[in-house]
Amino acid sequence: MDGVMTNKLMKEAFVSNLNGTSLGEVAFGSFVAPLCVLSRGLFLILYHLNKRTLPRSWTFHFLLDFTFLILPLVLLSSLLSGVLYRIIIGVALINIGVLFQVYQKRKRSASLLDELRRFIQSKVETNLVPFITVFRVQVNVKTVLCILAVDFSVFPRRYAKTETYGTGVMDIGVGAYILANAIVCPEARSKEKKGSNFSHVVRQLWSVWPLVLLGMARLISVKMSGYQEHVTEYGVHWNFFFTLAIVRVVASVLLAIFPVNKSWLLAALICGIYQVVLETTGLKTFIIHNDDRTGSFLAANREGVFSVFGYVSIYMAGVQIGLYIMETRLLIKQWFKVIQNLLISSCVLYVILYFCQTHIEPVSRRMANLPYCVWVIAECLFFLTCLTVVDVVLLFAKSLTNCYVVPSSWNMHQDVELKKANLRAEMEDLCLIQSVNRNQLVFFMLANLMTGLTNVIVDTVSSNDLFSVFVLLMYMFINSTLIFILHRKGITLKFW
Repeated sequence: MDGVMTNKLMKEAFVSNLNGTSLGEVAFGSFVAPLCVLSRGLFLILYHLNKRTLPRSWTFHFLLDFTFLILPLVLLSSLLSGVLYRIIIGVALINIGVLFQVYQKRKRSASLLDELRRFIQSKVETNLVPFITVFRVQVNVKTVLCILAVDFSVFPRRYAKTETYGTGVMDIGVGAYILANAIVCPEARSKEKKGSNFSHVVRQLWSVWPLVLLGMARLISVKMSGYQEHVTEYGVHWNFFFTLAIVRVVASVLLAIFPVNKSWLLAALICGIYQVVLETTGLKTFIIHNDDRTGSFLAANREGVFSVFGYVSIYMAGVQIGLYIMETRLLIKQWFKVIQNLLISSCVLYVILYFCQTHIEPVSRRMANLPYCVWVIAECLFFLTCLTVVDVVLLFAKSLTNCYVVPSSWNMHQDVELKKANLRAEMEDLCLIQSVNRNQLVFFMLANLMTGLTNVIVDTVSSNDLFSVFVLLMYMFINSTLIFILHRKGITLKFW
């Protein structure tokens, strides 16, 4: 028993009292996933141009997607984290070279400038926005990877969640996950409500029961198994599933009362007022300096309860972002304007973040304070900008070659009308991105179960680097395989 407790305490200490990394490293790391998506897309186009066809084997596409989309994330979060900058620059240069090869094989003999002018004035399909799907899936995949990787010493400690103040890679994950859900909520998609606002709120309240159930299951399993807990993350009884549920309900109530297109104003007011309360009352001291967790549920779970204010603010900002991105745009040049606006908004928020950290206080995920909210939104906007650029670049490559075999990406408007839907459907059916997108919550739930199981079987803290990476790859491979099988079988597990 003493050995079990010692191991539990050692694992808790391993993820405690950390200070994070720089804002620059987190932002630069945002290039990894988009470059992976671009590499995989250009590879498919080049392969198709050379072979005139693509294998229809599910094993080919699954292994291809795993190699391009998952393997690099695992390696750059472990063995190769020390050369992150050089690898990103190297992969970017390789992609430029491959894009040049694609250009050389183009169907028309027009100059590059003429091709660009024609492309910018072209029409794009309007019934979907692929980079939002990729954004949501990549946030989920990174989160799933990190929740196990953090228990291994091969995962850099600077990437783990910080104790009180700081910017670790995992700190961004919680807020990004919430924003990713907000972007596609019914309100952001301008989905017409059925019935009154009250009935809509009741439906939203009912829809979160799986999250509450998962939260209770995690709480009970952790307490009964003696699994390691980082109490200052959410509290004694609280966990991320409870936060997701509460944020969803509170946001639904707010969006039923206030105009959806004013979500940005609500986001600013909520996090602004919350920060004022932190600065002018004893709340900040209560959250981060009071070690007494006895006496009440609030005292035991203060981080989880009060951080809801910040996460609701992030959710409302996500609704506003979703509303903007989901607007119907027919011309490609209109999406260039979107890229510009997303990038400018991200830069403005980073300037605000600098002001906040200089004159108010540093980023704190533990409190979900104003600087944290600003950072999450700025980083997500930058990530979305990168993914939008990748989608446009892939569309340009497609337009040069008349090659439309890349799933989870745009096609030209005229090619939608030319009945290429069957090919797209076939490619989407073989796509790992679409597999995760189909069952996002199931993927996350499977990862939590696998994380717990791995920690029971493996001494994660003492494992050497190569074995750690092997375990992480197997963990991601098993999760990806199970979710891919569900997709291939056409199974969507939704409990509400």
